[in-house]
Amino acid sequence: MPNADRTHSVTRRLFLRGTGATASGVALLADMHIAAAADEPPIVGPGAIPLTLTVNGRNQEVSVEPCMTLAEVLRGPLDLTGTKIGCDRGACSACTVWLDGAPVASCMLLAVDVGARAVTTIEGLAHGDTLHPVQEAFIAHDALQCGYCTPGMVMSCAALLERVPNPTADDVRAAIDGHLCRCGAYPHIVEAVLAVRKPGP
Repeated sequence: MPNADRTHSVTRRLFLRGTGATASGVALLADMHIAAAADEPPIVGPGAIPLTLTVNGRNQEVSVEPCMTLAEVLRGPLDLTGTKIGCDRGACSACTVWLDGAPVASCMLLAVDVGARAVTTIEGLAHGDTLHPVQEAFIAHDALQCGYCTPGMVMSCAALLERVPNPTADDVRAAIDGHLCRCGAYPHIVEAVLAVRKPGP
């Protein structure tokens, strides 16, 4: 039919031309993807990776899974079991350590995110056999019972004294706000910290 409308007809030539262009486009996109992948950094994980942490003044080489928290690495590969894991969700503060001198819940921080920052645990607070003044005061004022919350409490109280040498009772209560002591030793904890504060000028 010579007069038929050929506007929407597809000839073999047009079909082959179209499929050829499509194949060329797919090949080009594949080449671009391969080139982009070559520029991307290598994927880390899910297996264990080497990591260097500065803990209590020493560089520690460990192999950890990227999903491990700082608390898990401290208690596991590094065998620093003074840091306790209570709730494992940042609500009880039993796992408190120092990160560059600031108290943090180590269960809420991935070990791979620590970087070059210095970690101090309860084991690093004392100097050899000489306890930190806060540790001695906790013993003298009976500021602990079961002891599970004690390492975290001590770390936060010692950090307070580093910032505020002569804190008030309210300062101490604010420093341990968020620390859960099921034994209810809070009054003795406040007394212990006040006993080692440095008088102002």
